[in-house]
Amino acid sequence: MTEALRNKVTVIKTFRDLIVWQKSISFVTEIYKMTNAFPKEEQFSLTNQLRRAAISIPSNIAEGFGRHTRKEYIRFLQIAIGSTFELQTQIEIAKNLNFISQENFSRVFELSREIERMLSSLITKLKV
Repeated sequence: MTEALRNKVTVIKTFRDLIVWQKSISFVTEIYKMTNAFPKEEQFSLTNQLRRAAISIPSNIAEGFGRHTRKEYIRFLQIAIGSTFELQTQIEIAKNLNFISQENFSRVFELSREIERMLSSLITKLKV
């Protein structure tokens, strides 16, 4: 391995080093900001569901990272993808109920798709 290539290799020492975890943490913040504008009567339903699904993504990435086997790690990453799909469904509902604009929907949906693709890629690499 050349020196230049060695300098480009990122060593993952903790889940915090994973870009997908970092992006999903930022994504949680976006979901919280977005749901702050939801009607108060949604606080214990759609608002809560969206926030829980969003929180589940980085939480499962972190928990999986700490597991002892690759198989367990992959399982937790798959749960994180499941939470991403759940969230995508819920923001579609929020858009249909006019709780968010088409513009906000598109922005948040694309962020969730980016996280989904990153998780899929990580799972694929771990399966090799």
